[in-house]
Amino acid sequence: MELILNFVPFIAIMGLMYFLMIRPQKKAATKTQNMLSAMKKGDSAVTIGGLHGVIDEVNTTNNTVVLDCDGIFLTFEKKAIARVSSSEVTTSVEDLGTNTPQNTLEETNDEEL
Repeated sequence: MELILNFVPFIAIMGLMYFLMIRPQKKAATKTQNMLSAMKKGDSAVTIGGLHGVIDEVNTTNNTVVLDCDGIFLTFEKKAIARVSSSEVTTSVEDLGTNTPQNTLEETNDEEL
């Protein structure tokens, strides 16, 4: 019985390490893998070096991606892609509003000041 009680803290520490270190790392790796497998032509991509471009070609056999950076075509490994964003624009111009102030000085009365 005493032998089992000596191993309980060790097992608890191992369980805590799993939930604080290993599990989040596996979730992040799965999320990255899903992002890389969902890449398609026309999506915007940013490499780990900070280069921005548009995906022109995805080669699954060689695990490479060809980025169009203002007319220059560069080939990268899939692992070198840090972020991918869809090419669809979600915000329309009407939703942005105008840049005019609500209340100008000419419109205010002396009583309000």
